[in-house]
Amino acid sequence: MYSVGILSMHRIFNYGSFLQGYGLRQLIGDLAPRSSIEFLDYRPGAPLVASDDGNARGLVRIRKKLAGYGKVEARLADKIRFFNHKRTYAKRYFPLLGLSPTPNLNYKVDLQIIGSDEVFNCVQANANVGYSRDLFGHDSPAKRLISYAGSFGNTTLEKLRKYGLTKELSEDFARFADISVRDENSRHIIHELTGREPSVNVDPVLAYDYINECSHIPLARIHSRPYMIVYGYAGRFTSEENAAIRSYAKDKGYEILCIGGIQECCDRFVDCTPFEVLALFRDAEAIVTDTFHGSIFSIINEKKFLTVIRRSHGEGYGNEEKLQYLLNSLALGDRGSYSASTASLHEVLSSSIDYGPTRDRLSEARRQARAYLSRNLEGTQGHA
Repeated sequence: MYSVGILSMHRIFNYGSFLQGYGLRQLIGDLAPRSSIEFLDYRPGAPLVASDDGNARGLVRIRKKLAGYGKVEARLADKIRFFNHKRTYAKRYFPLLGLSPTPNLNYKVDLQIIGSDEVFNCVQANANVGYSRDLFGHDSPAKRLISYAGSFGNTTLEKLRKYGLTKELSEDFARFADISVRDENSRHIIHELTGREPSVNVDPVLAYDYINECSHIPLARIHSRPYMIVYGYAGRFTSEENAAIRSYAKDKGYEILCIGGIQECCDRFVDCTPFEVLALFRDAEAIVTDTFHGSIFSIINEKKFLTVIRRSHGEGYGNEEKLQYLLNSLALGDRGSYSASTASLHEVLSSSIDYGPTRDRLSEARRQARAYLSRNLEGTQGHA
């Protein structure tokens, strides 16, 4: 028996964060049934970038976010369901990951795996993460340290140089026995910092075959009427995008179900379990999302979808680095658009998708993911 600790973003109230953590744990359990697996937590660091809310943390940040959600032009019933979803998320879903009530900072494990998710995105304003060197394995007492499909998000090499982080991050990454990232921006940064060529592996929601292996996904249809899904953070779709989505849905006769966050275009906000999310995506007529995992949920269910890509502006939020790479790597580059206009919705969602090339690439990506994890688990077992 040897111990494996996964250091990730699993305490974020987000379906993608849950499912990537659950998927990685399942993969490790399948490959190393004699291992004990637990999730590890990080200590937030001071943010390198100032935010409009003064880099608020904890309850202060929650209150500010709730106030922002309240400004979204959605029905009162949907707002109540959404607030209840956020209020009860930890109680309902953290136990499914086996998370302790308090942060687990016991890094004395045989193998520490950092990732997946944006664990390396250190030039950001979110004070619940900030620049935490725990996420780079700094001073970790683990016997073996690796990453799996880690991402720098919209942190670029230029930003790391601007804040003088290249030397200390190079030193931290030198401690890693193996490095795995999930996108080209992250691969480039690791190569420039270390001279090493990291493995590029898919996110655990792609690596673990949820559709064929997860028994928690409901088989029965959850919603009876024809519907489309809008999946994104609350209020992030613009008024113009919401109007276009509503027009498209009316033209097609679809009800609009919003998952993950409330939007102006909602017919109904759905509060559901992470596994029910995958069932709802499976039975949807179409999906519009501007998130990484929303795109993945669409892909593994082989649905018609449009991914709205948000450009990075300075040090503000942007997801083009990871989203464009994701779509291109799975032969789905034409599913991305920089806006959810009426024209793009009709053009992208009306066109069929040949998922054959995507299946082939995903099959190879899953083989590579298992091979990467296997060799590191076997290396750990030999020294445990």
